[in-house]
Amino acid sequence: MRVAKVLGHAARAAVVAVLLVTGTSLAEAGTRVYVRVGPPAAVVEVRRAAPGPRYVWVPGYHRHYRNSYVWTPGAWVIPPRRHARWVEPRWAHTHRGYYFVAGHWR
Repeated sequence: MRVAKVLGHAARAAVVAVLLVTGTSLAEAGTRVYVRVGPPAAVVEVRRAAPGPRYVWVPGYHRHYRNSYVWTPGAWVIPPRRHARWVEPRWAHTHRGYYFVAGHWR
C-alpha cells in the first residue's frame, strides 16, 4: 500500500514537472474540471492605497472548492516585467458546464 502511495505521488510530481518545464497549464493539458452551476457575482472589494508606485491591483475571484465557490481576495502585486498587463481569471461556459480560466500576465 505504501509503495502504491509513493508511486502515485511520484507520478503526480512527474506530470507537474513536465507541465512546468513545457510551460503548459493543467487546463491546456486537457484536464478541465467542469462545474454545473456558475459562480456568484463578484464581491465588491475595498482597495486600500497601493503599497508603492510599481504595484498593480489584481482583483479577487471565485474559485471552486469541494462543492461550493470560495472568494479569493484581490491583492496589490508587482508585475513580473515592465509594461506587463494582468488578464483577469474568468469562468467560461460550454455545453458541459463552467470551467475556470486562470488569470495571467500578458
